[in-house]
This record gives sequence, C-alpha cells and structure tokens, in this order.
Amino acid sequence: MKRVTLVFLFSLFLVYFIRKSKAVSQAEGHGVYIVYMGATGSSNDVVRDDQIQLMSSLTTRRKNAVVLSYRNSFSGFAARLSDAEAQSIAQQPGVISVFPDPVFQLHTTRSWDFLTDQYNLVHSFPNSSGPNSTSNGVDTIIGIFDTGIWPESESFNDKGMGPVPSRWKGTCTKGYDFNSSSCNRKLIGARFYDDPGNSPTPVTGTPRDHDGHGTHVAATAAGSPVAGASYYGLATGTAKGGSPGSRIAVYRICTPYGCSGSAIMKAFDDAIADGVDIINLSIGQPAGAEFEFSTNPIAIGAFHAVEKGIFVVASAGNDGPSRESVVNVAPWIFTVAATTIDRNIETHIPLGGNKLIKGGGISFSNLKKSPVYPLVDSKSANLTMYDGEASDCEPDTLDEHKVKGKIVLCDHLSDDFSIEDRLNEVKNKGGIGFILIIPDDELIVAPKMGSFPGAVVTQHDGVKILSYLNSTKNPVATILPTVSVDNFKPAPVVAFFSSRGPAYNTRNLLKPDIAAPGTAILAAWPANDTEVARSGQEPPLFNFVSGTSVSCPHVSAIVATLKSQNPTWSPSAIRSAIMTTAFQESNLKTPMLVNSAYGEYLADPYDFGAGVATMSGPREPGLVYETEITDYLLFLCSAGYNTSTVKLISKTVPDSFSCPTNASAESMSNMNYPSIAVSMSEERETKKVTRTLTNFGKEESEYTAIITAPDALRVRVHPSKLKFTSSTKKLSYQVTFKATSREREFFGSITWASGKYKVRSPFVVSYW
Repeated sequence: MKRVTLVFLFSLFLVYFIRKSKAVSQAEGHGVYIVYMGATGSSNDVVRDDQIQLMSSLTTRRKNAVVLSYRNSFSGFAARLSDAEAQSIAQQPGVISVFPDPVFQLHTTRSWDFLTDQYNLVHSFPNSSGPNSTSNGVDTIIGIFDTGIWPESESFNDKGMGPVPSRWKGTCTKGYDFNSSSCNRKLIGARFYDDPGNSPTPVTGTPRDHDGHGTHVAATAAGSPVAGASYYGLATGTAKGGSPGSRIAVYRICTPYGCSGSAIMKAFDDAIADGVDIINLSIGQPAGAEFEFSTNPIAIGAFHAVEKGIFVVASAGNDGPSRESVVNVAPWIFTVAATTIDRNIETHIPLGGNKLIKGGGISFSNLKKSPVYPLVDSKSANLTMYDGEASDCEPDTLDEHKVKGKIVLCDHLSDDFSIEDRLNEVKNKGGIGFILIIPDDELIVAPKMGSFPGAVVTQHDGVKILSYLNSTKNPVATILPTVSVDNFKPAPVVAFFSSRGPAYNTRNLLKPDIAAPGTAILAAWPANDTEVARSGQEPPLFNFVSGTSVSCPHVSAIVATLKSQNPTWSPSAIRSAIMTTAFQESNLKTPMLVNSAYGEYLADPYDFGAGVATMSGPREPGLVYETEITDYLLFLCSAGYNTSTVKLISKTVPDSFSCPTNASAESMSNMNYPSIAVSMSEERETKKVTRTLTNFGKEESEYTAIITAPDALRVRVHPSKLKFTSSTKKLSYQVTFKATSREREFFGSITWASGKYKVRSPFVVSYW
C-alpha cells in the first residue's frame, strides 16, 4: 500500500473489502471484536469493575483473548471472540456496543503562502508578512494518527526549539528499526499498534513509516522549514508546516492491511492520556460505510478527546464528486474537504503544425523539444484480435510492430487498470512516449510517470490531438519535461475527488465543515522509497501527494496556531473562528468553482462547507458559536440513544440530564453549530432554528444580520441586530426558513457584520 494517492484508490478499496470479508469469516470462529463501555471515572487510573470482570472471564477461558484494553478516558477492550460470545457480552450491564473490528482507509512549499495571499486578496489587504504571516504555533502538540514517521527527515529537526512541554506524558516507543533516540524536541512521542487480526509483516513492530503517508501528513502540519525542497527540481522552495513551532506525537495505527478500529481506539486512549492538544486523522471509511456512533471507533474516540478539550480534525474522504460521500461526520469532528492551490503541474505536448497541448502528470522526458516523433492512436495500433480494448491500452492489447518508436495516445475507458498498467503496455511494446486521455477533472492529481516520457490530457484536449492525428498523413509530437506553474488561475477550485455532502444519515447537520489545499502538495517523504524515485537516481526526500489526507493537516496546523495564541479557547470556539472567517472566492475574485467531468459549476456548502480555511481571519473572529458537550449529548438523543446510554457515554453529563421526549433528527438543526442545516418534507413549510453567539471582539459592539438567500427561499432573522456590552457577552437569535417552491436544496448564508468583523454562517435547506 505504497504511495497513497488518488491514482491508487482502487487498491485501497480492494484492501478494505478483502479485510471486511475476512472480518466476517473470522467472526464465525474467533475474530477480533471491540467492546465499548463508555466513559471511565474522574480519574484516568480508574478502570470500571464491569470491564475488569468481563476481561478476566475471557482470559480465564482463553489466555490470549484480550488484545487491547482502553482505560484512560473511555472504557472497553478488543478481544478475540466467537459470534456467540460477542452476542452474550453485548447483553451485559454497562456495555454500549460490541462490533467486529472494522478497517479504515488512508484517505508544503506553496500552499501556506497561497492561503495567506488569497485571504489578503479577498479582503483587499496588501500582501505583507506582517500580522497575516504564519505563526509558529509554539509548543502545541499535534497527535498524528497515521502510518508512522521517518524521523531522519530534515522536516523534523528540532533546531531552535525549547524543552519539551512539561505537560507531555507520552513516550517514544522503541521498534526494530526505531530507537528512543529517534525522538527529539520536535518529534516528542511515537507509538505503534499492530493489527491484532493479522500476522506480523516487515513494516510492523515499529513507529517508522514505511509507506510515506504519515511522514507527509506530519510535515504538512508541523514540519520545520527546509530550504531548497523539491521533487527532482519541481516546485522548488522552502518546505514548511503550517505550525512549525508545534511538537509532533506519532501514533502508527495503519499497517499494509489498513487501519484497524481497535488500533484507532487505543491510539485515542493513549493520546488523551499523553497530553496532545490536537489529533489529526487523515483516514476514514469508504463512502456509504459510515457507522453509527456506538460502532464507529473514530467517532467514539473523538468524542472522548473533545470532551477532554482536545481538538479532532479528520478528512472528509476521497469518494467525490458523488453526493452523500462525506465521512467522519460526527459534529464533534472537524471535517475537511480538499481544494487546489495556485500552483499547477503541467506537461506540455508540442504537436506538428505549431500546436501545443498543456497536459498534466509528472514525467522527466528526455525527448527532443521539437515534435519529430511519430504519433499513433492506440486504437489503430491494436492487435488483430482486439477492437475496442486497445484504445484503452490495456495490458497485452497493443501490436509492438505498430507501436515501436512512437508516441502512443490512449484513452481511459474503464478503471479496471491503472495508469501505470497502461504506461507499461506502451513501454513494453517499444513505444517511446505515452499520452493518456482522462476525465477533465482528474488532471489536477498529477500522476507520476517516472523517467518515461508521459502525460495525461483532458477529454477536450484529447479530441484536439485526435483531430490533428487524423488530419495529416504523418502526425508527429513530442513530450517535454514537467514544469510547475505558479499564480495559476482560477484557484482554489474544489478537487474532483473530495467527498461531498449531504451526510448520508442526516440532512440536519452540514458536512464537510471546511476546505483546505489538497492537490499536488509537496512535503517530506521516507528516504528509502524507490517506488517514487526517478530511474537511476536516489529516492526523493520530498514528494507530491493529493487527497483530503493532505488538506486535513493544513487545518490541524491552523488549529495549532490558534491554540497557541489563545490557550483558553475551547475546541468549538476555534472551529467557529475558522469556519466563520473562511473565504469562498478564487484569485479571480469570482465565486469558487467545482471542476468536474461535466464542466465547471459553482461550488456550494456541500462541496466546501463554510469555505476555505485561512491562517489570518480566525485570529480575530469577533463572535463565535460555542458548542457545549451538552449539545453533543442532545445530538446523540436525536440520533436515537436513550438517557441511560448517553450517561454511560459521558461522565460530564449532569445527573439531572435526560433526553427530550420529542428528540428527533430535526432537533439536530438547533445544535449551536457555526453552520445551519434544515430539512423539510412539505412545500411552503416553515422551520425555525436558534443560535447563540459569544462576543470575542470589542466589548461594546453592535452587529447587523446580512442575509444571502435564493429568491425562492424566505429567510428572516430575529432580532436583526445584536448589541453586546461589558455585561452582555452572549446573545441568541432565531432564523425562520420558508420555501415558496419545492427544490432539492437551497443554499445561502447569514453574516453578522460590525466594522471589520464579518461572522458568516452558511446554511442549507433541503427537501427529503
């Protein structure tokens, strides 16, 4: 499972479904199950008696039954159980759920400058390194739940960093190729969790990253500045994390088999006790597999972390552009979508007749600059026994006599084979160059071709090349080495792969929450990865990766910066500050777009949530929406959990708490969240929601509501003005929605404005 980029998503899905099938078959014998028993007591050392009794009973019958135990902030364990044992334990007092151990999939030089520049452009600020410059995020601790880390990377040097914060209680775990000395004042902790359901492999038994994903994520979030970083000369600059003053604690939860739920829960249990401030999870389920709370290890662990004041950031998923594909949708998780930045990776293809095609992909072509090489369409270069298949350049379909010495144009008609499979077919049959026509929106991923001359082009440009090829007897072309182009416009654009809302299980909570750069991001990489190396050269120290996996650590870095500057702010206050100051415009000062196979269209909150996060805006949010733990407990009531179960889940719930008798999915709309989502079932129906704002700005201030809504939706805000004073820090308002026509969704926003402060909340009103 090397190089987790979108080009290889199919293999990730394959791993998931193989593992899922395996889990089902194991359940018939003795598979790994997770037993979740809610929160522990007030002391982290307290393990509930009922957990001890259940574990003792199991180990008495079978010595190695229990594989992991959770005891710091929540109670439970993972154990090898038969199906009958699992059903029996599920009926025991104090047990919330018992479920098979699920598996989850893994979902810079320029991006940080772009976020600052774009914020300045949208708000008409001059470019400067003054108050909008990146902060160090000094001494915040970011927990990275991923594939491990490559500690020798320069991105993790600790030059100039002070002593490790005294509140850190974690450890640097020794592995077979990882010593305690591998940690330093930057990388302050490392743990690993090997998959209890699988046999050891050469990459288990260590916190070291043998995949690259975790190293890249950690460096994007908090890497130290490294001058002269590039991928073999591409995107040269200073690579830095968004919060270079932050400390990194690594929890290697993923193996070649995937990222097991039992390991994820153990990492949460440890990280909470270790003292992290932020947890970054660039992982999640495939679309449509989102589990309910009581059987979702990420949602369970994140709840207990947030309850302890720890911020949890997670990726939205890479299953876009399909609707209802967003995952990690629990309201206590900050869910991140992906966009492009203003750097484009281009591979130019000169054709005969002074024609030029600007393609994509990364290759280091050694062909001549002039178009002197014969160009052939793969459909006309097929073996006699094949017809349509050869246009796809599938393995063993091309005739080497028709391909040898030529540049071959291929189509991408199915996902049964990878780009690498198609390139190798051309290469193995003697071709000297490879051009692949792909869906227009996939060009931004920049797949790697290595040293073989190759490029990908949009369908529109593919038609141009075919037209040229068919218009002359001797078509010729060449492929130039890839270049990086800065100040590309328009940017940002929502990435085609970024998972979209609405959340499949509720229309009353808007997800994703926010967006951040996630395409062709350059960051640190393991120094031994020959698979991403150019032929005959040493492996690169930096690599390009695309996905919500890399947009996620961008937001974690912004959170770390805010946390260091405002240590008393709650996780929900930080989330609100980021969401209400996000931007929705491109560097052309036009509304942000989605680039899809169906053309460009305006992006909406189901694509990017509140907009694109910035480094600057959240520092002075003016007003914030503070979501209390009680709001989350009421959310659980609305999701169908009863009072006794909710009280098992949380130990901070007041004794007097009880679920409302009328709790329903619609009640979720009234959670004090920075965005608003309302569902309707009848035309001209009226819905009301309430929100409360807390003043974080000027003590004496008055805010006025500005409503942006489509003509067919009537929106009223009462009161329309909010006046804060030294004695009035919190004020509530009510929003009334009424649609005059029945459409699937209505999008808009409510902005509270006062001088320089503009506190914007997106809303969506949808019909079921």
